[in-house]
Amino acid sequence: MLYQLKKLRSRAATAENKQAEVGAGGKANNGRKGSPCLENVKPGETHVLLDSKGPGMVRHIWCTLPPGNVQHMRNVIIRMYWDDQKQPSVEVPIGDFFGIAHGRQRNLVSDLIYMQEGKGFNCWIPMPFKKAARITIENDSDSDVPLFFYQIDFTLDDEIDEDTGYFHAQFRRANPCPIHEDFTVLDGVKGKGVYLGTVLGVRSLYTESWWGEGEFKFFIDGDTAFPTICGTGAEDYMGSAWGLEPTVTPYQGAPLVENDNGLYSIYRFHVKDPIYFQEDLKITVQQIGFGDTASAKRHYGEEFVHYRAAGTTIESDTSYFERSDDYCSTAYWYQTLPTAPFPKFPNQVQRSDDLLEENNQKVERSDI
Repeated sequence: MLYQLKKLRSRAATAENKQAEVGAGGKANNGRKGSPCLENVKPGETHVLLDSKGPGMVRHIWCTLPPGNVQHMRNVIIRMYWDDQKQPSVEVPIGDFFGIAHGRQRNLVSDLIYMQEGKGFNCWIPMPFKKAARITIENDSDSDVPLFFYQIDFTLDDEIDEDTGYFHAQFRRANPCPIHEDFTVLDGVKGKGVYLGTVLGVRSLYTESWWGEGEFKFFIDGDTAFPTICGTGAEDYMGSAWGLEPTVTPYQGAPLVENDNGLYSIYRFHVKDPIYFQEDLKITVQQIGFGDTASAKRHYGEEFVHYRAAGTTIESDTSYFERSDDYCSTAYWYQTLPTAPFPKFPNQVQRSDDLLEENNQKVERSDI
């Protein structure tokens, strides 16, 4: 409760106060905004944004960089390490972490992550740590990031008990995901935890039909062939129906819907319906579409497999059918440590191929 006067210490790490020291904020240029950001972050450089001993709680992350650069949004990588674990618990491109796939910047305001006006990136997900917290960014693009502003707000002396989970986030991409295979959002998670949410990006490779009939499946605590939780379709998972229109809500939405070029980014946060697991967790989404059966058969040829669509017969002109599209995802969850090793992080080419560059936007003076 905000009105409870807890014995906590508030701190903030910024470019002017990298160590979040007491009474050391804004000292550059005699306190006249002398060093508000990291400048000219070179390709291959990694910068430490937070390095603090615990116990404590990261409560808010804000950052921004000049807008309109698709390559930077997909190739500036944010990583987080808890309690001196060598392997990161978070490893995600910055744009995907803050809720928009495909390197795009769109207005997104949810309960947990914001891409305010597409330019101000905010994360309100609580991130507790017992011994230490370390957050870094790496420029894994081929060009300088001219300006990177950030502020990480955290507290010290929080009570962290044995039932407290550590925040995790993981990025994956399959371009394309092979036909007849489900896209894996998350796998290999071991331990006790709670699943928090998903950002899913899809680049439709067959735009003459609807891509989103695939079911989200949650395999929990030893599930094998069939999951404990199974949804009814991709747009259904994020609370919509009968296709997608651009929308944002506190817990679910579709901030990016571009039917002409087949780009979609959707999100779903399980704030009020968390998914608990005691031993392990795996999450997949099927690649199933809906549309004209004859056209899909011509498109997919020998790979074509179709099913009766709800409300029709197998002889109908329309049906469900297997697809192959470009999928990416960011999964967010809490779990106990140690973290099972993540899959090998996609390299720059694997992350960036076929992103359909947008025109660069001008940097607003207010960002400087």
